[in-house]
Amino acid sequence: METNTILLIVGGIILGLIVGFFIAKTLEKSNASRLIKNAKKEALSIIKEANHEGESIKKDKILQAKEKFIELKSEHEKVILSRDKKMAESEKRTRDKESQISSELSKQKKLNSEIEEKIKDYDYRIEHLDKKKTEVDKLHKSQIQQLEVISGLSAEDAKAQLVESLKGEAKDDAMVYVQDKMEEAKLTAEQEAKKIIINTIQRIGTEEAVDNCVSVFNIESDDVKGRIIGREGRNIRAIEAATGVEIIVDDTPEAIILSCFDSVRREIARLSLHKLVTDGRIHPARIEEVVKKTQKQIEQEIIEVGKRTVIDLGIHGLHPELIKMVGRMKYRSSYGQNLLQHSREVAKLCGVMAAELGINPKLAKRAGLLHDIGKVPDAEADMETPHAILGMQWAEKYGEKAEVCNAIGAHHDEIEMKFLLSPIIQVCDAISGARPGARRQVLDSYIQRLKDLEDIAFGFTGVKKAYAIQAGRELRVIVESEKVSDEKAANLSFEISQKIQTDMTYPGQVKVTVIRETRAVNIAK
Repeated sequence: METNTILLIVGGIILGLIVGFFIAKTLEKSNASRLIKNAKKEALSIIKEANHEGESIKKDKILQAKEKFIELKSEHEKVILSRDKKMAESEKRTRDKESQISSELSKQKKLNSEIEEKIKDYDYRIEHLDKKKTEVDKLHKSQIQQLEVISGLSAEDAKAQLVESLKGEAKDDAMVYVQDKMEEAKLTAEQEAKKIIINTIQRIGTEEAVDNCVSVFNIESDDVKGRIIGREGRNIRAIEAATGVEIIVDDTPEAIILSCFDSVRREIARLSLHKLVTDGRIHPARIEEVVKKTQKQIEQEIIEVGKRTVIDLGIHGLHPELIKMVGRMKYRSSYGQNLLQHSREVAKLCGVMAAELGINPKLAKRAGLLHDIGKVPDAEADMETPHAILGMQWAEKYGEKAEVCNAIGAHHDEIEMKFLLSPIIQVCDAISGARPGARRQVLDSYIQRLKDLEDIAFGFTGVKKAYAIQAGRELRVIVESEKVSDEKAANLSFEISQKIQTDMTYPGQVKVTVIRETRAVNIAK
């Protein structure tokens, strides 16, 4: 009985499980079908929205494409219009050129026909003159034969007597004739040259600056002097050893003197002292460090000065080494004249003068700036070479043109001038160096040069007085009217100028003026 009960219970449980399983499957299928329906509805709505958005995007893109097309079309039309305009202008210029060329051709044809007519006329005249010359020669020979018969002398004897009798008179006449012709030939060229030189000088503004061997370093108070001197003078000794400049500390209030012939070393010492005083730390180790930094600073400044100079003058393509040499000119002087200022001035003068003469002004500026680079040698061995030759060698080494190299080497007549640019450099160098106040000379040598000028004049016969004026630029000679005629006065001026040119050395030119004065004096009683 219990066994049947257990079996019934187990059978009921199994039957319940089977029924529950079928019920669960039925519910699961209904839920799945419902979910699939919902998913299909959502997919359909998403597809619908996507299609709607796609249509809107498509319309926007079509509108943008149309706008871009319209924009490109307008730009293309503008380009076509500009091209048509340029083509029209080109056609107009071509027509103008063709008309101009046709007019020139007609003029040339007319000139050719005139020239041919003149050539024919000249040929006819030459033929006629040849015939006349032959007839004149025959008549001349017959006249000579008749004269020989009448005088009893041969033609050679008569000629010798005539030459001997007229020798002195012919010499004076010939000198006057030659002098007149020379003056007549030089008149136009001399006037034009004076005009060019005067215009060139007037268009250049110059500065007068004289370098010396001493710089003054100003200090705020005399207490700083003690710190610069240091214990037992060790700081001054360190500065002098590092820079090669003599430091002079005396009773001058608020000033220290820096003495050295080399302006670069003097500038290094001045800047080093300024840094040391500003910093306040002054001792030998610090001094050496500051001097080394200042030397590098000066080297960089030299390069910057060179670059600024070539930019100011409009010179391009200069080798870096030549730019460095140009910068070093700032710290060099020649006869007391700053070398860089002198070279800039010569470059500007050359540019103006070359432009007036129709020569390339940029090339003239280049040669004018570089003409004295040989005065800043790198080594002692270079100092034995004349500065013009040394500068020419450097210019050739760094690829300068032949005209520039020849102008540098020939500006003191140490080599032959081969180009028209060379005398322009020489003249402008003389103009810059001969300006009043540009250079200074020792007084004794200056006075001696003026005395030598006057002594040369007194060495000629008939000279009564001689005066060297205008700082030796002009020599006025007064002659005795009884001993020197007007014709001889012109010859005397030429001979004195040649004597000065061969026997003396001087900057620029010396004008020789011979004055002959005749006085008639009577007394009314």
